[in-house]
Amino acid sequence: MDFTLLGYTFLAVFIVSLISLIGVLTLLIKKGWLESILHLTVSFAAGALLAAAFLDLIPEVVEEAGGFTLGISFFILLGILVSLVIERGFNWYHCHHHHHESCHKHEIKSFTYLNLIGDGIHNFLDGMILATAFIIDIRLGIITTIAVALHEIPQEIGDFSILLYGGMSRLKALFYNFLTALTSFLGAAAVFFASSYTDRIITPLAAFAAGGFIYIAGVDLLPELKNDHDTERTVLEIFFLILGMTVIGVATIFLE
Repeated sequence: MDFTLLGYTFLAVFIVSLISLIGVLTLLIKKGWLESILHLTVSFAAGALLAAAFLDLIPEVVEEAGGFTLGISFFILLGILVSLVIERGFNWYHCHHHHHESCHKHEIKSFTYLNLIGDGIHNFLDGMILATAFIIDIRLGIITTIAVALHEIPQEIGDFSILLYGGMSRLKALFYNFLTALTSFLGAAAVFFASSYTDRIITPLAAFAAGGFIYIAGVDLLPELKNDHDTERTVLEIFFLILGMTVIGVATIFLE
């Protein structure tokens, strides 16, 4: 086991986990401003995830496999499918501040804890993704960390707001949100443990991660933007979408 890679990975996981505490900032922002900021961060995160999938993860997988194979396509599709199953099975989806009234008006407490379970599983997969990327290449690990972190910002703000809406105190919501973020360490450790026995799991996991990124961006994030009929804000959202892609693209070129 490469302990240097393990250290880089756990540092990246720790940094991403700290983002779970960003929810406290929502208490300092007015409702109208929060909604606007969320839309822009969602746009930015969607662009970053798509760029990380198509500019980094998939090209790395193709290079590792010596070409684009049927197996790669299978694991990308599997990543999309598993993301769907997790979302539907545990009611995990990004319920932003302006959508709260549509989020299970009844049995709010049950929904709150289901959201925590789903978020924990999601963070476990994030840890697996980060570990896989660092094992393939440190540069890919850094780029993937950036993409995951950018995605976590709007998600964690949304999750924190859901916990408050579900009746939790601010301190309790912060604690549980951070606790579920720590499951990413378990995901990273699982990948390193498995890779110490065989390196054949790394390429499939990277393709799987790409599928997960595509699902999150295409199903969870972009649909949040398509129903916005404000022309000026739509242009701004598209700009931030392209900006997210550009940041990952520039990072890719720079780290190369």
